[in-house]
Amino acid sequence: MDKMNIRDIMRASKVMPVIVIDRIEDAVPLAQALVAGGIRVLEVTLRTPVALAAVRAIAAAVPDAIVGVGTVTRPEQFAEAKTAGAVFAVTPGLTEELAQAAKAAGIALLPGVMTPSEVIAALGWGFDAMKLFPAEQAGGMGMLKAMAGPFADVLFCPTGGVTVESAPRFLALPNVGCVGGSWLVPKDRIAAGDWRAVTQLAREAAAL
Repeated sequence: MDKMNIRDIMRASKVMPVIVIDRIEDAVPLAQALVAGGIRVLEVTLRTPVALAAVRAIAAAVPDAIVGVGTVTRPEQFAEAKTAGAVFAVTPGLTEELAQAAKAAGIALLPGVMTPSEVIAALGWGFDAMKLFPAEQAGGMGMLKAMAGPFADVLFCPTGGVTVESAPRFLALPNVGCVGGSWLVPKDRIAAGDWRAVTQLAREAAAL
């Protein structure tokens, strides 16, 4: 899996869950529940102290999962994530320093962009698949339709404000490869250990 490029990863799942793990003991059962529902691509955000340990646990215990990290904002996090077993990384934005660090670590990157200038910069650094973030605030489907003209070869993953109701409309756009969403992993269901509910949400997402 570590040889997959970012477009391969986007094609592996129409919905990329944006996962926040507060308790390490939730990591493996949550990943198993998502994979059981047909969602293999898992973005574990680096927003909590246990995030890298969670990636390590999932990579070791759930071989069918394609696990990556999100909310990467510092260059050193790419190598840390790769060492933990992540095969891809997602950033909320992109700088030349982050682009170089991702390439040095040998990890697939889905960089965040919000404006045409940021798309041009990302293309200049060698990326043709990007996360539109925050998608709704950036203009949502209207922005993606507008981007399709000047950036016909760019594939997007809109994330931020995407819901189970709006996801099918995003996915119908020719320049959208997948969507990112947190509705698959509601905090109350995770806190309750209700993995059956998570699997059902994953099944519904996989069927979009």
